[in-house]
Amino acid sequence: MKFIKDYSDGDRVFDIYLCKHKTSAVTKNGKPYDTVILQDKTGTIDAKVWDPNNAGIAEFDSLDYIEVYGEITSFQGALQVNVKRIRKCQEGEYNPADYLPVSKFDIEEMYAELLKFISQIENPYLKQLLQEFFVKDAKFIKAFKQSSAAKTVHHGFIGGLLQHTLSVTRLCNYYCSAYPLLNKDLLITAAICHDIGKTKEISLFPENDYTDDGQFLGHIVIGVEMVGEKIRLIPGFPKVLANELKHCILAHHGEYEFGSPKKPAIMEAVALNFADNTDAKMQTFTEIMENTAETGWLGFNRLFDSNLRKTEME
Repeated sequence: MKFIKDYSDGDRVFDIYLCKHKTSAVTKNGKPYDTVILQDKTGTIDAKVWDPNNAGIAEFDSLDYIEVYGEITSFQGALQVNVKRIRKCQEGEYNPADYLPVSKFDIEEMYAELLKFISQIENPYLKQLLQEFFVKDAKFIKAFKQSSAAKTVHHGFIGGLLQHTLSVTRLCNYYCSAYPLLNKDLLITAAICHDIGKTKEISLFPENDYTDDGQFLGHIVIGVEMVGEKIRLIPGFPKVLANELKHCILAHHGEYEFGSPKKPAIMEAVALNFADNTDAKMQTFTEIMENTAETGWLGFNRLFDSNLRKTEME
């Protein structure tokens, strides 16, 4: 099997992939075509079926495994597949493990490290809150370990939410040693909880798509609601502390145009915003580098608003 990350412009495609998503549309000239997102464990690639009524294009739908014949082309700096033929595959023709991306780090080891951070929290209210989620809530724990942190931008794989959360928590832990004015218990708790709403915003693999809750509310609002529900179970939880924690979650994207309902108003919210942005950007760049064999300039990237280049390693 040839994995998606190994393709280059001009390559031939003749292999089995998971159809993550399929949509039908028409061109400006009124001709029907299909857009298909193909997936394996190394990532996804956009594919176009320009003649869906062709006899060589079998009937298939989202989440089917399909054998694809076509060629790799480049469009606006991104690779895509120009599909010529498709055959729907049956169980036994493919290994599902080849098609579901998973964190390169051990999930249980990452979770154990996160629990260690929780054990070091001194504030009894914040510690109990974290334990309600990450020690006592079996359903939440299972979803948290299996969730991705995004559909495609960064950490879009099983265990991605855990990996991202742990990275943000590590960064915040460093900030606390560098900037002693930070309330460490508050910041570490906010770091661990900042993206818990993604367990309800995005469905688990293989779908890994936005839920109704995700479309209507988004993970920031969902996360604040989840924290509020647990806080109400803890007698005497200080109101100001609850609001400070919720504010950190609400402001962790930093700017209104990036989806934050609030801008950071306390030092801990600023630190969380920087940690979240740092890990998201560095992971995104890492995934770009790992998914290309090209060297030198790689082309314009909208997220970074820059023409990216792979660093010379020699």
